[in-house]
Amino acid sequence: MKTPLIFTLTILLFLHFSTEASAQTQDARDLQYFRAPDQTGLNIFEAPKTTDVYFDGIRVRIGGANTLQFQALDHENSGNVDIFDIGPNFNLATSNLDIDVQLHNGLRMHLRTYLSSRHHSQPYVKGGYLQVDRLDFISDGFMDELMDKLTLKVGHMEINYGDTHFRRSDNGQAIHNPFVGNYIMDSFTTEVGGEIYYRNNGFLAMAGMTNGKLNQSVREPGEGQLATHVSLVGKLGYDSQINEDLRFRLTGSVYHTGQTQSAYLYAGDRAGARYYNILTDNPGEFRTPRFNPGFNNELTAFMINPFIKYQGLEFFGVLERASGKAQAEPDSRNFTQYGAELLYRFGQRENVYFGGRYNLVTGETNAGEEVDITRFNIGGGWFLTKNVLAKVEYVNQSYDGFEPGNVFNDGKFSGLMLEAVISF
Repeated sequence: MKTPLIFTLTILLFLHFSTEASAQTQDARDLQYFRAPDQTGLNIFEAPKTTDVYFDGIRVRIGGANTLQFQALDHENSGNVDIFDIGPNFNLATSNLDIDVQLHNGLRMHLRTYLSSRHHSQPYVKGGYLQVDRLDFISDGFMDELMDKLTLKVGHMEINYGDTHFRRSDNGQAIHNPFVGNYIMDSFTTEVGGEIYYRNNGFLAMAGMTNGKLNQSVREPGEGQLATHVSLVGKLGYDSQINEDLRFRLTGSVYHTGQTQSAYLYAGDRAGARYYNILTDNPGEFRTPRFNPGFNNELTAFMINPFIKYQGLEFFGVLERASGKAQAEPDSRNFTQYGAELLYRFGQRENVYFGGRYNLVTGETNAGEEVDITRFNIGGGWFLTKNVLAKVEYVNQSYDGFEPGNVFNDGKFSGLMLEAVISF
């Protein structure tokens, strides 16, 4: 998915398409059933099922996001394994290109390309999907009463497991993340599949199925390799604006994959961690200090996420339990992740906020170590406009239980991060 020629031709095609479509609409930014990539998209999880946008022809929206951090972190471990000497400086700027197309009433396409990321030196496609909220492309008003409640998504796309991925930084798109880093066990993967949603009076139910592969291939496994079976994903929840001041949401999610060559739920992000060169001396290591529990054969994960917003006060929680094993392991292991964010947003536009996040991961590694990883974030942000956000945070992360031969033995890092985000 990273061929430069294909990328260039795609951009030229859509730029031409956008020019042609502009004759049909004065504002190509208004799309149906769409989560805005700016401040107005805060605390929106699944794309809304209601819309006040009238379809009057194909609309093409070309947007993007750019992010840059200044990192002033110190790290150390026991000294048994070498790590980089690091100092204060700027990280690589990351950038996204988004193409969203309203193809028909209730029919929308999304495509995201990483223009600059830690893992690749050239642009490559993250993924995309087709979202169906109306069946008017069959005939006007076809099954409208049912489609008032149903949504269908298909594609090579980010799966909807848990609610943390709605608040995470996705390469250049970091405006919906109140802090700089993502969670320690960062549940994120893009797989080919489909999801169907039912929403009614605040209740949400979703069921999905994927082929369980991050890197797509039709090749059969070789001798001694495991075939990859389908993966299942589901979500149940309730989301309601109780009154003018109080919003309440609670969801539970599950992801299950059986036999596979590699399960990517905690290793699917190709953009890389926000804290650079931490606890490693490998210039190609881009995911540390996130933690992958190494369930690359069988994996079952559950996540519960409460979200409460009362006026400017906002709480988001994470309770996650994952179990699985590597191919050579006879028995399953378990990891548990806890997370809690408490923020307060000020002003009529809530354009200034401050708060903290606590994140704990605990479990047994494939080496038999009983480990704990703890992180604290304290920080805040200022929306200069709805498209521009400046963040500052102090982060402190420590590792406990890792053996002396492990790079994380007595490992820790802490310091200051500054981040600037532009998203449109």
